[in-house]
Amino acid sequence: MKRIIEIVPARPGWYARWQVTPQATRCYPVTLWALLEEADGTGREVVGVDCVGQWPGADDNEAGVSFVRYLFHTPDSGAPEDAESPMVGELREPGPRLQPVPAA
Repeated sequence: MKRIIEIVPARPGWYARWQVTPQATRCYPVTLWALLEEADGTGREVVGVDCVGQWPGADDNEAGVSFVRYLFHTPDSGAPEDAESPMVGELREPGPRLQPVPAA
């Protein structure tokens, strides 16, 4: 089992590219970088977690999809042609939402 040593936000322009079919890829923006280490203190690696919660080696990535590579596009050059930015409703596990407080 690996443990997380450090988490840092990803700067704009980083993408994770995934192979969805033999002829098609899809990129999602990377939201954070995590430094992982083996439980015995050896074998460190950095992984990027994309905006849909996927990272290379995760057990719950989309079925049939495989990680290709990370890529960087300067923000002023635009997104890669296969980039997708899912709507909040498409995220796997939505985070907490603000709820109105009932009047007392």
